[in-house]
Amino acid sequence: MNWDPLLQEVRSKLNEQTPGDSPDSRRLFHGRGRCYPGLECVCVDSYHPALLVTLFEAYDGEDLLAEQLWALGQPAGYTGVAVQRRYQRGAPIEWQCGEPLEAPVARRGTLKFPLTFDRQNVGFFLDIEPGRQWLEQQVREKAGDVDQLKLLNLFSFTCAFSVVARAAGELEVLNVDLNKGVLKRGQANHQVNQLASKGIRFLAMDALRDFKRYDRRGPFQLVVVDPPTRQRGSFDAGENYARQLELLPGCLADDADLLLVLNSPAHSEQYFRELIEAAHPGYLVVERLPQSPDFPDSDPDAALKMLHVKFKRG
Repeated sequence: MNWDPLLQEVRSKLNEQTPGDSPDSRRLFHGRGRCYPGLECVCVDSYHPALLVTLFEAYDGEDLLAEQLWALGQPAGYTGVAVQRRYQRGAPIEWQCGEPLEAPVARRGTLKFPLTFDRQNVGFFLDIEPGRQWLEQQVREKAGDVDQLKLLNLFSFTCAFSVVARAAGELEVLNVDLNKGVLKRGQANHQVNQLASKGIRFLAMDALRDFKRYDRRGPFQLVVVDPPTRQRGSFDAGENYARQLELLPGCLADDADLLLVLNSPAHSEQYFRELIEAAHPGYLVVERLPQSPDFPDSDPDAALKMLHVKFKRG
């Protein structure tokens, strides 16, 4: 296997780092965007001081790739290379080079997010960073303009949006996710960053089916909806997203801003816009947030879609 295009991209990004720093976590190589023929099923992420290689299919020379990345990473202060083989049952992660990192973390400025390298989803999504930046700015702009700023974070996973929002300003946050385990990790994310817990709530509920159990905790001026493309027995973006958007106005402030996310290559941006605007007359799509430059994609419609939506009642 010719790894040269991958190694060149990784080398270029590592050279951008300042020696001695603990750089923000980022994707160093994104094969899934289909910009590198033959490398569509491999990605490389930096969680300094660990490099994580994710393989979605088997490749000849996987061990050689780890060794070559290790040769690039060592001078930049990396201490190990882990490889996750998604094509194997359980998506096992094996430390191929260097020393295993016992407590890997994702870094975002001064914020840290503990990771779990023994699971398929390590606990922090790098591609959604433009959405986190958008939310950060919204909180800074709105925190002093309303008596009590409230954020509804649906499908919250490990609550990174909540952490970023609380770090940006004073507000209340309601994190909703069906999985109790990820909510516990969300609580831990707030604690490890020494963020005040007052006003931050975590509800293990079905964001769609249990809407009437949390809707009265608003009204919310900010909302993030970042659902899984498909969660067995719970949510399917193609079938359930519209219904979620139809319900949401029941808990929104009269003037609200929403970040609506769709991570489905099968659905275009135009489809997503039409779905939103058909769900309620108060929705107006303001813009699609720019894609993270670390996640280039040959087809914008297949890439992660993050839309800023304005809601006005009446």
